[in-house]
Amino acid sequence: MTGNKVHKGNDSLIFNGINTLLMCAVIFVVIYPIYYMVIVSVSSADAVMAGRVRFFPSGFHLDVYKQFLTDGYFLKTYKNTAIITLLGTSINIVMTIICAYPLSRRDFYGRGIITAFITFTMFFSGGMIPNYLLINQLKLLNTYWAVVLPGAVNVFNMIIMRTSFQGLPEELTESAYIDGANDLQLLYKVVLPLSKPIIATMVLFYAVAHWNGYVHAMFYFTDKNLYPVQLYLRSLVLSGMTESATLNMEMAAGVGGIAQRSIQYGMIIVSALPILVIYPFISRYFEKGVMVGALKG
Repeated sequence: MTGNKVHKGNDSLIFNGINTLLMCAVIFVVIYPIYYMVIVSVSSADAVMAGRVRFFPSGFHLDVYKQFLTDGYFLKTYKNTAIITLLGTSINIVMTIICAYPLSRRDFYGRGIITAFITFTMFFSGGMIPNYLLINQLKLLNTYWAVVLPGAVNVFNMIIMRTSFQGLPEELTESAYIDGANDLQLLYKVVLPLSKPIIATMVLFYAVAHWNGYVHAMFYFTDKNLYPVQLYLRSLVLSGMTESATLNMEMAAGVGGIAQRSIQYGMIIVSALPILVIYPFISRYFEKGVMVGALKG
């Protein structure tokens, strides 16, 4: 018996050791590209162009980030992205809740048929050209509404939220009705306070989608003053030039200036920074919200 316990203990240690090594390898694979972009963005142009930057920055400087903070056009695209994200996420959350809550109620007549019609849109849509014609007819081109209204409700997210609402005990609804609450009061005072994990998860999903999105802006914006930062980043990566004459002169200087790759990586880091900062504060809701929305109901 003692020998079997020792054998099982050794097997457990080996298994845990292998898992630890594998997880460390996965963490390295995920973290290193981000770390590499950071050290390249703060390294000198000659070190970057010579390929000397591997694990530590060479010729440390913060010129890239200083230029971004003084680049009026970059700050304008950053502001546009923030407006689109805040406005779009607010609309998404409100519309998703309004759609998901009635469909979660078992006493809502015809909810199965309505759910089927909504789900149908996940697989079939009018297409890019009809969508553009619709936005044009509604006079929404070159406005923020063009990129936030067409995707006001994501069907997949709505189904997850509906499933989460369905998992709430029926006794809560009955008790609220006995106390004289109407449907809006039930939603505001009972359902939403108990659904913070799934709401936080949906906020993360929608905010990331808006912050990283550029396709709709590319279709519906011809005014460069409305460009989001991701569309500016795309044009920088494809053309190798920025809207800032100062940055272009620094890149043209080559050795001793700012390498083009440093500019690109620096903009990627600055563009992703808000999501990286916000995520740790809502990550505690993330797993719980997804599991509740996926398994209950």
